[in-house]
Amino acid sequence: MLREEIAPAAPQADAVGRERYALWSRYFLGAVVDLDETYAWGLEELARVVAEQQAVADQLYGPGTDIREAMDRLDRDPARMLKGTAALQEWMQATSDAAVAALAGTQFDIPDPVRRLECRIAPTQSGGIYYTGPSADFSRPGRMWWSVPAGVTDFSTWREKTTVYHEGVPGHHLQIGQTVYRADLLNMWRRMASWVSGHGEGWALYAERLMADLGFLEDPGDRMGMLDGQRLRAARVVLDIGVHLGKPAPEQWGGGAWDAAKAWPFLQANANMAEGFLAFELDRYLGWPGQAPSYKIGQRLWEEIRDDARAAAERDGGVFDLKAFHRRALDVGSVGLDVLREALV
Repeated sequence: MLREEIAPAAPQADAVGRERYALWSRYFLGAVVDLDETYAWGLEELARVVAEQQAVADQLYGPGTDIREAMDRLDRDPARMLKGTAALQEWMQATSDAAVAALAGTQFDIPDPVRRLECRIAPTQSGGIYYTGPSADFSRPGRMWWSVPAGVTDFSTWREKTTVYHEGVPGHHLQIGQTVYRADLLNMWRRMASWVSGHGEGWALYAERLMADLGFLEDPGDRMGMLDGQRLRAARVVLDIGVHLGKPAPEQWGGGAWDAAKAWPFLQANANMAEGFLAFELDRYLGWPGQAPSYKIGQRLWEEIRDDARAAAERDGGVFDLKAFHRRALDVGSVGLDVLREALV
């Protein structure tokens, strides 16, 4: 069917065009953004993250150390290696429990049922880490799952500490768990079914960067792991908007209009992943316009909303309370980011 029926009717251009892209972007963000300004910001954000990575590489192994070389050396560091899935599960749980203990009552109000997060090895072997939310009554807790491919026995903690914060606390588990807990504020659909990609994934990236700002990623290897993820998410903004709007590519990436051929080496240069994963990622971006950038753009909008709320409090002569802001923000549940701004600022 793909070869004989769908392919002959498919357009040849990689781009879906500005009109369709604007609709998909709004769908995934729940917000209207200036796509040209956002593309320019994506280029700037990518350069900023790369500069941060270089500074960390210099800190780790001396001035001028190549970023990829630094990552390779981190992968070979026995002190950052776990052997076997039992050790992996134990490390995930300990890292998660420590975050909950440190953040509860300081940066976040964390209700008692939400303080329980189970970290498990998934029964599947597809790769990746994901989160499943609790049942409405918390008889089944929130769970973080690591799907370990067959034959993989060694795991690098420097890459994944930030992922535990992304999937757990203060990331998806706190966000989803607190929403489920607020039965007095939100109806069942709002608590158990509503999901806006830019809100949810944007919060998880916001949580990663927040943990770095709060000092939980002071180890330079762990910080490199966070920046590695941030770099991919920034590159997605450039690639996705660039290809689908036919934006001009920087000369470094071939000049002219962005297309799939230019996107491939750009993605290879900015994502430290195996080629098979990257090929899947590129297909995802080409066929699902606006979805992948919603993570990083969502993070940007979350940070803007927080900063605007701080400015408003200070303008009125008050003191901005970050913990209270987080409580108010998560109590709204998963909504479009324009609606979130209206609710909080």
